[in-house]
Amino acid sequence: MNVRISRSAPDRVADRTARRYENKLLFILFLTFGLVFFDRQALLFLIPFVNEDIRLSNTALGTLSGVLALSWALSGMFSGRLVDRMGRRKPVIIAAVVLFSAFSAVGGLVAGFIGLLVARALMGVFEGAVLPSAQSLMVEASQEHRRGLNMGLLQGSSAGLLGGILCPLAVVWVAEHYHWRTAFLLTILPGLLVAGWIWRSVREVPPGGVVTVADSAAKDDRKPTIREVLANRNIVLCVLISCAYMTWFFVIVTFTPVYLTTEKGFSTGTMSAVMTCFGVAWVVWGFLTPAISDRLGRKATLIVFTVIAAACPIAILYVGSPLLLGGLVVLTYTGLGCFTLFMATIPAETVHRGALATVLGLVMGIGELAGGFLAPVIAGWASDTWGLQAAMYISAAGAVVVVLLSLGLRETAPAVLRRRAGAVLPGPGLTAETAPTGPGIA
Repeated sequence: MNVRISRSAPDRVADRTARRYENKLLFILFLTFGLVFFDRQALLFLIPFVNEDIRLSNTALGTLSGVLALSWALSGMFSGRLVDRMGRRKPVIIAAVVLFSAFSAVGGLVAGFIGLLVARALMGVFEGAVLPSAQSLMVEASQEHRRGLNMGLLQGSSAGLLGGILCPLAVVWVAEHYHWRTAFLLTILPGLLVAGWIWRSVREVPPGGVVTVADSAAKDDRKPTIREVLANRNIVLCVLISCAYMTWFFVIVTFTPVYLTTEKGFSTGTMSAVMTCFGVAWVVWGFLTPAISDRLGRKATLIVFTVIAAACPIAILYVGSPLLLGGLVVLTYTGLGCFTLFMATIPAETVHRGALATVLGLVMGIGELAGGFLAPVIAGWASDTWGLQAAMYISAAGAVVVVLLSLGLRETAPAVLRRRAGAVLPGPGLTAETAPTGPGIA
């Protein structure tokens, strides 16, 4: 049942305080995860410049992307479990932000491929610790009707705005006017500023207490084991969906910049402009898709927008006009809006709060291992063997697999479950304690 535990009946002042904190926390975590993807994406946009000093094959490029995903995956699984055991997330996020920013800057000091590989691996260790803790904090402070929207803004739109729009514009400009090493070195500054803001403003427990998201959280305080969590069909499907969707995502973002410049002959400026369209789509669909799912349901939204996402890598292959391609990218790059659904919202509406960070780390970590680590390496080898178009077909295939897996999901959106039960949505005469809701499964 969606109730506020550890909080007395709220008066209007307390409720306003809680809502202000919800918005403030959303903005802070929006910037935090946005910086994660700014630093993670920077290398992909700087490859044409890095190649002038450190020659990288497609296989090497895929390996750089893959090793970061590997360390990110292992870190996410470990840190999620650690956070649930400690019961504290704020120190983890602060340390992670400082250290991933530092290792991002180290990328500007390396002399060759091995140095870059080590710097990216260490950066991934600390970037992987951010999302499970951030999502856990955000879901506990979010009102039910804003849960999907908040998680979409935090994970999707933030990465799109900073990693997809600002990053290619900023790092390519710095590289063109100064040097690619300078672009890496500058990434440490915003990380230090955001870490300081988290230290000053973020709380372990939001004002007014925790907004629970599963019935089981109100029934007992026992934390489920990983085996118990994996007995749930939704969680297993979310893990598998994560593997396939990460394949779609990481292959397309890793190889599109080099495909546009080498196969289509786009200049670095034109490539940067097209990649910015990815960022625009990321921002728009990053919040719009989860918001739609709050009303229409997680499952249907995931299926529909993934079908559209499968067309994006195909457009990259067959559309020659940069202007037309940019427009099609905005319309078809819808998958990032779905990431929040299977990586955060559906698990949060399924499991006990005491296992939430563990589950979020598990879904993210296994997905990163398969789709973030293995897929780019395989796609890089396939591209060196058969041409870069092979990477785009692999990306599209990942989206098709997601659609098939999503058919087996159980719906978790509270509004949809209430409509199915013929219940009345909470109104002025109903409280969160009396309003019907869907089941939470430990």
